[in-house]
Amino acid sequence: MPLYMLEVAYTPEAWATMVKKPQDRVEAVRPVVRKLGGKIDSAYFAFGDYDLIAIVNMPDNVSVAAFSIAASAGGSIKAIKTTPLMTVREGIQAMRKAKRSTYEPPSA
Repeated sequence: MPLYMLEVAYTPEAWATMVKKPQDRVEAVRPVVRKLGGKIDSAYFAFGDYDLIAIVNMPDNVSVAAFSIAASAGGSIKAIKTTPLMTVREGIQAMRKAKRSTYEPPSA
């Protein structure tokens, strides 16, 4: 199943709510991800532009987009970024395939 990295930034209101009542949002969304056919592999709080990073297995792009849309529509997320991930083996396969391509860069 394809892997994706989700980077989530909460709204100030969401943070205020979680400060008042700390909660594990990963466990709260785990059933939602499962209902879409996926699985959360791991999740971490982070510093910087995004507050939470999660690695998820999802059946396809449509399923991970559906999760992103549903989470965004809830109003507690100000930004969510989804990055498809490849294994190192897949990356090497892509390099080999690129080597066989007939792409020519622009000429001067």
